[in-house]
Amino acid sequence: QVQLAESGGGSVQAGGSLRLACTATGLTYPRYAMGWFRQTPLKDREGVATIESDGNTYYADSVKGRFTISLDNTKKILYLQMDRLTPEDTSTYYCAAGLGGGWAHLGLTTGNGFTSWGRGTQVSVSS
Repeated sequence: QVQLAESGGGSVQAGGSLRLACTATGLTYPRYAMGWFRQTPLKDREGVATIESDGNTYYADSVKGRFTISLDNTKKILYLQMDRLTPEDTSTYYCAAGLGGGWAHLGLTTGNGFTSWGRGTQVSVSS
């Protein structure tokens, strides 16, 4: 059973940076994908970025050029470096993981394929 635990959320002023981390346990399969999603009480869940275990990355248009997703395959830790944050980035950020490969691009927009989810970490950006 895959378990995910996010960390690194917090409060920051607009223009600032934060780095989120997600530690995965039980993720022993050779091919898998992980991703970051976010959701507020007033909005539907939104895919932020996904990454496959072979290194392919995919980003939502709203974060391209500002956020960077990366994966430490050895330690099974997923990161999200968030730069030039804006108040619109305020949300609860969730880590997700799924098995296999070749679907993370579509999974960014649908969430399909991601079968394990963390509990979320709050990011608040003030203007």
